[in-house]
Amino acid sequence: MSFSSSFGSSGRSSAPPLEVRLTRNGIHESLHRVHAVVCDQRGRVLMRAGDPQQLSFIRSALKPFQAQVFVSSGAADQAGHDDRALAIACASHAGEPSQAREAFKILWKADLESEQLQCPVPSGRQSPLEHNCSGKHAAFLATCKRMQWPLESYLQLDHPLQQQVLKRVGELLGMPGAELLAARDDCGAPTLQLQLAQMALLFAHLGASEQPELERLSRAMISYPELVAGEGRFDTVVMRSSHGQVLSKGGAEGVQCLSRVGEGLGLAIKVEDGASRAKHAVALQLMRQLEWLTPATLEALGEQFLVPNPAVRLEVSGELRFDNGR
Repeated sequence: MSFSSSFGSSGRSSAPPLEVRLTRNGIHESLHRVHAVVCDQRGRVLMRAGDPQQLSFIRSALKPFQAQVFVSSGAADQAGHDDRALAIACASHAGEPSQAREAFKILWKADLESEQLQCPVPSGRQSPLEHNCSGKHAAFLATCKRMQWPLESYLQLDHPLQQQVLKRVGELLGMPGAELLAARDDCGAPTLQLQLAQMALLFAHLGASEQPELERLSRAMISYPELVAGEGRFDTVVMRSSHGQVLSKGGAEGVQCLSRVGEGLGLAIKVEDGASRAKHAVALQLMRQLEWLTPATLEALGEQFLVPNPAVRLEVSGELRFDNGR
């Protein structure tokens, strides 16, 4: 394992991407390049490694912001949902029975059927409730039922539900939602192409505890991390280990977003080749540099996520540097 613990000094003219090397018995085997950025709630880039304007689809790291409409519409409160329902609405879960049950409860309280979910049935499974996005889809449907919006077309970009998602994300980014570029995610729902700094800004808002809807969602994720991902999975382990201090939500293709709760800072990470192992390694590296978790906690996380087996190790080089506007 390799970490850097020092902040870069201000005034440096460049902030190269981080690199993650995989070694096997100490011999180099693979290399990943990684971009990362820290933003505050005003959208200011405070620190970076690589390009803060790097474009990528945010993928499942968008889920807490898609779940906003479930809260703002009154659908969650009307049905008496607790934080467990909000957590599963934000989840990329493992399809465990306890997780599928929480998604089912959202549907049941809205008098909806699991057959109305338009996320796929995972290979080797029996129900769309076992899909990792079923909580998000259940919350989508419950919101549509509450608002009397069409149920069959809830994944279409021009649907009132998806237009509300765009509007609310746009408000957080300080731009018209209509200007956001959307594409179909693997579960069928729209996801958004954003700059890395925009992802960090969204998570700065999520962890700030200043907007009531986002505060409820962040509290739910922290209270029930086992629903957000699953036992042994990165987001669950990080949030549980942080004792409520760090929010963590990953997305496919090397996207990882985090925030320090109550500080209004967001961290977004993108691995150029999409490798999950590299985004986890960099997240631990940067949480050490930012002092978001204790050295003992990071050491334990490193043993779990940086050493895939006794012969293989992930080593991170590089650091965040203070942004100087160049």
